[in-house]
Amino acid sequence: MDADTVVGTELRGLRRRRPEIAGTVLAGTDGLLISSDLPSTDATHLAALAAASFGLGHRVADTVQRGEFRESVVCTTAGCVVTYPVGRSALLTLVTVSRAEDLEALHEEARAVARRAGSVLDRRGGGVGATSVPDAHGPLAVRTPMATLPAQLRRSSRPTWRRPPI
Repeated sequence: MDADTVVGTELRGLRRRRPEIAGTVLAGTDGLLISSDLPSTDATHLAALAAASFGLGHRVADTVQRGEFRESVVCTTAGCVVTYPVGRSALLTLVTVSRAEDLEALHEEARAVARRAGSVLDRRGGGVGATSVPDAHGPLAVRTPMATLPAQLRRSSRPTWRRPPI
């Protein structure tokens, strides 16, 4: 059985067992959508937001040195959005229809699905076309000096944005 089939089976099983889940998004840690059962525009935006939330949560967990990042939870008046790491290069985001009364049970089951799906995706080799989780203590990117950029990429001296009239 190939990785896509296994991951799809895991996600369908989770949806079947947990009726409070309204939708799922599987995305790379770079924010690119892999698969979803949400409307495509919502899924694309949610994939990018999940990657940003994961990056922030991963950095906070590393900064406070209280263990590895497990999930990011956003609760609203109408439900929750929870993002879990899946292997080295993917994220699973669940959207619940109402505030899950038993959020801890959902976490346990979703973490197990993320763990199984992550091992399949990691064995597949190369992840899912996404970049792996960066080393939190790695060097920062080197900035390109403005003088080395082509003239058309440099900002002009006059501002391009103006405040709209009130």
